[in-house]
Amino acid sequence: MPPTDLSLQIQLHPFPDGDAVAQALAQAVADNLRTALALRGQASIALSGGTTPRRFLQALSRQPLDWANVTVTLVDERWVDDRHERSNARLVKEHLLQDAAADARFVPLYRPAASPDEVLADVAAALPATLDVVVLGMGGDGHTASFFPGGDRLADAMDPATTATVLPMRAPGAGEPRITLTLPVLRDAGRLYLHIEGGEKRQVLQQALSGQGAGAGYPVRAVLQALRAPLQVYLTQ
Repeated sequence: MPPTDLSLQIQLHPFPDGDAVAQALAQAVADNLRTALALRGQASIALSGGTTPRRFLQALSRQPLDWANVTVTLVDERWVDDRHERSNARLVKEHLLQDAAADARFVPLYRPAASPDEVLADVAAALPATLDVVVLGMGGDGHTASFFPGGDRLADAMDPATTATVLPMRAPGAGEPRITLTLPVLRDAGRLYLHIEGGEKRQVLQQALSGQGAGAGYPVRAVLQALRAPLQVYLTQ
């Protein structure tokens, strides 16, 4: 049986350049957060790291929001403290949690422990019960969150029935040990976005959607297969 094409599992929002993507994504995410604030008086968002999100985070920081009632956390984190140049927490603090947005409550995933395995319960207990918005990234190897090909806990983290909120991950392509939100947490978010830029990542996404060749094994494909609503993909043309 040929692989299933998952194109119906995404809604594409293409823009001419990275600045336009950042502005449009920031507006969409801020609108989602405003809706949650109006309904419950509070809102929550999980963000990804890497280099792609910087302009988006800066644009989001300038959005007029009741930031004091917004909880910000991470989709995943390298097991380094927030002074390290590869820390996702550092990225969020430097590019989002500035000026008015500094009033947001930030929940890091890293704890001062030798490994994420030692503090999973503590991290899980600190996270919001639900997430209104999740913004994912994607690597050239088809990973998203810390769902890396060859990851030692990949099957556990991507199990749609797992009751775990966060899990550790070690993989050849991950560098440091990681901690990541699990698939059910991502799947159950109020709104799920994917932010990618460049032709290489567009091609990786297309391979994941079609399930052809290496795309059949990309972790991002397993995420798409588990979704209950289309993934909102903001990308450069």
